[in-house]
Amino acid sequence: MNKKLPIICPSCSSGLKVKSLHCDSCETTITGQFNLPVLLRLEKTELDFVLDFIRCSGSLKIMASKLNLSYPTVRNMLDDLINKIDKLEKDV
Repeated sequence: MNKKLPIICPSCSSGLKVKSLHCDSCETTITGQFNLPVLLRLEKTELDFVLDFIRCSGSLKIMASKLNLSYPTVRNMLDDLINKIDKLEKDV
């Protein structure tokens, strides 16, 4: 079973950061405070959209067909995602 990486604090709803990284091979542990990459801070549905968009070679026409939505609807979804990514990058 794959566990989903938590990105929001269950207690206060703030964004989570990574505090340590560990290598099982050599037992090295690195501690600090690291921001999660922007793509990991997206919701699952948003990340799925990005992955599907890449698989469709960036074609909104193919995405619209795959999602059974109109081209303008998919374009609006992409624009919303672009705006969210821009905001997440500024919040770092």
